[in-house]
Amino acid sequence: MKKKKFPILMSLALAAGTLLSACGQGADPAPAEPTPAPGGGDTPTEETTDFSVKMVTDVGGVDDKSFNESAWEGLQQFEADFGAEVGYLQSGDAADYQPNLNRLVREGNDLVFAIGFLMGDDVKAVAQQQTEAQLAIVDMVVEGDDGNLLENVANITFAEHEGSFLVGVIAGLTTKTNKVGFLGGVDGFLIKKFENGFKAGVKAVNPDAEIIVQYAESFNDAARGQQISGTIYAQGADIIYHAAGGTGNGLFTEAKERKRAGEDVWAIGVDKDQHAEGLPENVTLTSMIKRVDQAVYQVSERTMNGDFPGGQIVTFGLEQEGVGIAPTTENVSAEALQAVEDYKAKILSGEINVPMTDEEYAAQQ
Repeated sequence: MKKKKFPILMSLALAAGTLLSACGQGADPAPAEPTPAPGGGDTPTEETTDFSVKMVTDVGGVDDKSFNESAWEGLQQFEADFGAEVGYLQSGDAADYQPNLNRLVREGNDLVFAIGFLMGDDVKAVAQQQTEAQLAIVDMVVEGDDGNLLENVANITFAEHEGSFLVGVIAGLTTKTNKVGFLGGVDGFLIKKFENGFKAGVKAVNPDAEIIVQYAESFNDAARGQQISGTIYAQGADIIYHAAGGTGNGLFTEAKERKRAGEDVWAIGVDKDQHAEGLPENVTLTSMIKRVDQAVYQVSERTMNGDFPGGQIVTFGLEQEGVGIAPTTENVSAEALQAVEDYKAKILSGEINVPMTDEEYAAQQ
């Protein structure tokens, strides 16, 4: 077999069953045929396979510069490495989820991904109706009516709270106003992991810092994201971390406008290295990366090799390098980067247990 492009995860004990992000912004439904990888014919492959894997985006669309886009990059890399047939169907709204999933299953694809926890109920319905299908969902654990995991669904989750803790450390050591903000998409268990991990990281290095939290209740409203970001900055915060998908794009717009007006503010991105979203004003302090691309790639490869992790929860955390801070560090101080390494070691050793819920966070304060 060809050497894979994602070596940092090859040591995962995937067979043991331990292999959830923010979603994205709106887009029109995909054309009749699943969209091929851009320039797919330009990348030579050393081997080919008749394996087919497709994905259904959430409302963020495949070009959300975040969660869905990362998943699509993982499938494109899988195509380049193995010559597999890949593609996607884009969801304009939530009503598209189940029809899109059903379509890809009926077409006979070997593996169908649902990108985002918002498709949990739809994946359950399709899996129960199409028992021969092999489905995978990112950021959600799907259970049957009996409370057990469905054997034809692989559940991919992430330790977002751990990565969020680390960007919280950077925010806590960087703020000059001693106030930072968190912009959430839809309030729920998943995004609470981002919020509480971030708050814990800030407080670990700056116990006196004030953290302003507000939710947009949407992953697809950049204008709302900009409005909320403006409100948080106006309250004195100089750094805002978002876990809001396309809504979070409004954070970068607001931060850049304020930077041009002479304000010293920062944005912290999510899911991918969002340094470019802050240019040319250079307002991205760092980002919490979440390797959805690797998860999609790894589960696709396992399935192609006859090891579909159906009925399992496959989790990526710091230990598997599935979450962390972005490689672009030009705006992060040496002190903060060293603190990230120190706290990462404490999390990995078990010395620090990063909170996921409001209750866990409150208990640690």
